Amino acid sequence: MAQRAQAAQHAAAEVHTGHPTPKTYFIVAMILSAITAVEVAIFYATWLGYGIIPVLAVLSTVKFAMVAMFYMHLRYDNRLFSSLFVGGLALAFSVVFALIGLFRFFV
Repeated sequence: MAQRAQAAQHAAAEVHTGHPTPKTYFIVAMILSAITAVEVAIFYATWLGYGIIPVLAVLSTVKFAMVAMFYMHLRYDNRLFSSLFVGGLALAFSVVFALIGLFRFFV
């Protein structure tokens, strides 16, 4: 019985290795803050016109990916979870840009 408990503890220890340190969380938070500052600055760049939409979409996608990878621990989980998450994001963006094209927003 004691061997099973030790085996379970060993398996649990293997699963939880490689998680980020507080320093990693701080670095990711600073990167996310910098991207947010760039987004706010781009919002006030009136010369971009409708080009602001794809730029902000790309920056939002990068922020979303970083939050999902580090704060939701997808980077350290099974690849299936990451695939499902990214697949849903790709589907959502496809629908949004298809609707934008359908209603001729850029014309």
